[in-house]
Amino acid sequence: MPKHKKKPSKKTSKFSAKTADKHDLYQRSVQDAETEVYFINRAYKATHKRSPLTLREDFCGTALLCAEWVRSMPERRAVGIDIDKKVLAWGTEKNIAPLGDKASRVKLLQQDVREPSPGKHDVVCAFNFSYWIFKTRDEMRAYFKGVRKGLAKGGMFMLDAYGGWESHETMLEPRLIKGGFTYIWDQDKFDPITHNVLNHIHFEFADGTKMEKAFSYDWRYWTLPELTELLKEAGYGDVRVFWDKSKDEDYDDYRPATRAENQPGWLAYIVATG
Repeated sequence: MPKHKKKPSKKTSKFSAKTADKHDLYQRSVQDAETEVYFINRAYKATHKRSPLTLREDFCGTALLCAEWVRSMPERRAVGIDIDKKVLAWGTEKNIAPLGDKASRVKLLQQDVREPSPGKHDVVCAFNFSYWIFKTRDEMRAYFKGVRKGLAKGGMFMLDAYGGWESHETMLEPRLIKGGFTYIWDQDKFDPITHNVLNHIHFEFADGTKMEKAFSYDWRYWTLPELTELLKEAGYGDVRVFWDKSKDEDYDDYRPATRAENQPGWLAYIVATG
């Protein structure tokens, strides 16, 4: 069960199903680009003793992370890759264009993430589990190998994953989000033989209206040992799992770990050096 980043809020709603934009709702509910930039910077700097400057965001969606990346330092550049033309157009209008002069340091590409892309990058990331769209070991290994070719010397590939015993259950997890609407994570199906999962995101509003199946995800559920083994098979020299060591529910502190106690739901990062 994903441990989503945004915290609950009890503010009065200004949203309804008729007026709300699902991409805006998603960003408000799930994404925290500033925190992700902080993690990327800290994990990279711990090894290289300098801040990373070039980022490629696979499955970038609305490119919110790309925008935050170039905003964080004047030397930084970002490439975002997504196959969905409409979501890239939305991100260009809502997240990239408002950057002004900084927008020239972001390049968005409409293509399959497995296709070659220009340049070498300090960091390539695939967050929010979107890479779980690849359902076989061969597909996943091939994707990992392709990413490695796009890394600069010593570059790092960063992924996230979720788990815990509740991640195998069919369940609904509602959460009240700032602005006064409810985000619902729906674990609709889990197949214990294939590990195929079907998940949805729904939104409900204070006026009683609903946006059902705003987003749907047909994935394979991948475990951390499977992913770390595939990364090593793909040629990465160093593969580490970062686990949240914080005792404070309102603060995340991801550190390298080789063992952890299981939880009902957890979120971890994987950092692989090419």
